[in-house]
Amino acid sequence: MSSQINTNLDKRDSLFNRIFRDSEGNIVIAQLPNLPATIGTAATLLHFVAPNGAIGILSGLVGFGTLYTWAWLELFSGVNYFRKGLGLVSLVGLLALGYSLFRL
Repeated sequence: MSSQINTNLDKRDSLFNRIFRDSEGNIVIAQLPNLPATIGTAATLLHFVAPNGAIGILSGLVGFGTLYTWAWLELFSGVNYFRKGLGLVSLVGLLALGYSLFRL
């Protein structure tokens, strides 16, 4: 009987479950975008449409700031390791992009 209980615990704590499941047991890979992700995507698209002038500068800064905020929130408040990893990769990518665009 105890071996059956240990087998069930092993299945629940498997690597797959720790990476892709949230605390309620649901598999979470994608979800509806939250406010920073939505604003960041819209501002970045606006920046690519109008890259010059005040609108381009403002939309680039707003896009970078809100996507940075989204990545930070995912990294430290993500529901599973996949979402936290997505936040880490996005944060590193945004920092590399910001460095390449704004280096002195």
